[in-house]
Amino acid sequence: MVELNFSTPEEIVQRICDRLRVERVAQAMTQGELAARAGVSKSTISNVESGHSVKLEYIVRVAMALGRSSELENLFLPSLGSIDDVNRYEATANRQRVRNKGSRA
Repeated sequence: MVELNFSTPEEIVQRICDRLRVERVAQAMTQGELAARAGVSKSTISNVESGHSVKLEYIVRVAMALGRSSELENLFLPSLGSIDDVNRYEATANRQRVRNKGSRA
């Protein structure tokens, strides 16, 4: 199944940043309070919430300070819908590289 997604990377980052801001406000926390909990500056929180110069580390720190790190930890978990999927995943879990399909190395 092909998943069609017409969002740009920037749009996805902005939605994540917007959600972090909404979560901060829902927890009645100021940017300064969140910055102190996350171990970053208030300007970093402001930049994250506005979607400017966002590093993944900052998103992780903010999510952790908001008690929402489990959502990040669940990113890219394997999709295991059948026994065949489980077997395939286990067989490739220790593989480091994928061979180039066009070469006979």
